[in-house]
Amino acid sequence: MAGAWRVAGATSVAVITWVTRLAGLLALVSVLVPAGRRTLRGRVAEWLELPNEATVGAATVALVTGALLMLLATGLKRRKRRAWQLAVAAAALLTVSHLGLRHALGAGLVSLALLIALIATRRHFIALPDPVTGRWRAVRVFVQLTVAGVAINFALLSVAVAPLSVGDRLAQSTLALIGVSGPVVFPALWLEDLSAAVGLLFGIGAVLLAAYFLLRSAEPAPELTDDEVERLRGLLGERDSLGYFALRRDKFVVFSKSGKAAVTYRVIAGVALCSADPLGDPEAWPGAIEEYLDVCRRYAWTPAAMGCSELGATVWARFGLEVLEIGDEAVVDTDTFTLEGRVMRGVRQAVSRAKRAGYTARIRKAEDLLEGELDELRTLAATWRGTDTERGFSMALGRMGDPGSVLVTAEHDGHVRGVLQFVPWGEKGLSLDVMRRDRTADNGVNELMISELLLTTSAQHVSLNFAAFRAVLEQGQRIGAGPVARLSARTLRFFSRWIQIETLYRFNAKFQPRWVPRYLVYPAARDLPRVGIAVFEAEGLGGRPSGLLRALQRV
Repeated sequence: MAGAWRVAGATSVAVITWVTRLAGLLALVSVLVPAGRRTLRGRVAEWLELPNEATVGAATVALVTGALLMLLATGLKRRKRRAWQLAVAAAALLTVSHLGLRHALGAGLVSLALLIALIATRRHFIALPDPVTGRWRAVRVFVQLTVAGVAINFALLSVAVAPLSVGDRLAQSTLALIGVSGPVVFPALWLEDLSAAVGLLFGIGAVLLAAYFLLRSAEPAPELTDDEVERLRGLLGERDSLGYFALRRDKFVVFSKSGKAAVTYRVIAGVALCSADPLGDPEAWPGAIEEYLDVCRRYAWTPAAMGCSELGATVWARFGLEVLEIGDEAVVDTDTFTLEGRVMRGVRQAVSRAKRAGYTARIRKAEDLLEGELDELRTLAATWRGTDTERGFSMALGRMGDPGSVLVTAEHDGHVRGVLQFVPWGEKGLSLDVMRRDRTADNGVNELMISELLLTTSAQHVSLNFAAFRAVLEQGQRIGAGPVARLSARTLRFFSRWIQIETLYRFNAKFQPRWVPRYLVYPAARDLPRVGIAVFEAEGLGGRPSGLLRALQRV
């Protein structure tokens, strides 16, 4: 099954992508670079006796379509049918516009070759538009910007130029969008340049921003239905400590044809990001993965999975995907956990210090909380969060109080100063979901809550936090570690100032857990930047500029 997620024609698509970029670049060069104009000197416009206005208009069209082709190349790489349709139209328009440039015959031939190649390879561009598309938003943006450009120029002409008829002002304002002179005679050259600049700015902006919304990877707002959640609950088992987090509502799900396995995912930046292993019978995982990869092919999404176990990564690798170890999960076996001994001295002292300060820990199931207590804990957890958004994707449920979850609170003088939530890991385990404390609380509160749970729970194993790149940090500290290992560890410590990489590792290590490796699955090295952005954004650690995204969403 190696490479089953890929489709035929990869070479043809890659060639088309680069030719599209080349055609767009040559179009920009033919208009913007004087050397390009001298090199590509031609006489087609003179032979056709085209007027100067046609030459200016053709240059504007070439400039816009050249930039558009550069944008379309990414969509073509993802085999988007809509990108192919727009590329065909842009290539045809660019070919015609070069006839009016008087100097760009070579660039015109490249765009003509691109047009022929696109038509010849149309069978490879089969990806459907995303479930939520920007078509109507693209139309709205295009109309808004063109109307704004016409209105601004209309007002400028009304104020700065001698009395004109409404028709002349409207004609001049509209033609300025494509860089063509209208019927107005300007009293000063700077005023004519200003009018042309305003028109071109709004005209080019309208086309490019509309293209962005039409081609961008839309991110459907996922929400599991009640029926899907119940089916997923039926697939939960004892094997994977992260399985319960698949019940987050902000995901999509696909089931295998047999219904014995499922894959949950969220779409971010064109990546269909899965978390942990598929649910259900491992023998049925390939069927669920095939359904998921078929969805990725249909919409040209990049498949990726984070936080997979070794077994899960092995199954994913059968489909031709690459595997990278990204860290370890800390799992404590409760039957061997103790606060005694030299290695547990740090935790023992922290717990004793918290108890002397008057802190106590309470452990209860969510359904045993008194009326109003759960709402209070939710409010406190949100207050103590410290960030605008809830962090976590692969090891976070995103809500408190699910039946079967266990809540641990640290209380002092009748007030809650810290809270942990653990979600079920089958019938015999728990997985840490939420760990929050009042920032003014004494040190040792978290150690108190965790140790009390580990010493009193009936669960056989408890999963704590995930330690990213633990092996890299550990290897860099060993005696005799090479320069690469030391540099890698030093780099991770530097980024720990913001992402708590080393801090979480040190905290987890206090409890002497066994380390369970977790893996990232992705198509190829060239996809890692996109996948990395999706992972960071899903986990609430960064990604694309959130302010810019919100602004674009409001357009």
